[in-house]
Amino acid sequence: QVQLVESGGGLVQPGGSLRLSCVTSGLIFSNNHMSWHRQAPGKQRELVARVTSSGTTDYVDSVKGRFTISRDSAKKTVWLQMNSLKPDDTAAYYCNAEGAYSGRKYWGQGTQVTVSS
Repeated sequence: QVQLVESGGGLVQPGGSLRLSCVTSGLIFSNNHMSWHRQAPGKQRELVARVTSSGTTDYVDSVKGRFTISRDSAKKTVWLQMNSLKPDDTAAYYCNAEGAYSGRKYWGQGTQVTVSS
């Protein structure tokens, strides 16, 4: 059974930082592209950052220079380091795994990030 478990969300003031973690099990981590998505109330879920199975990263324009995605195959974990947080970053953040060969997708349960003074 594939599981993706996110943690690290919370309440932070504007300008602050958070580090989200996504620990996976039940899949061959190195064969999966990993990504973080977010969904704010009343808005569609959007891709925030992605790291391919080979380590190539990509970010939505609104977080470039502030967020960093990274992965560790030995720990089967992907992280999202979020700096200089803004109120617009407030959302539920979801971890996603996509099979590099199968295309199969798996989602975590989400972790809430709230940026507010």
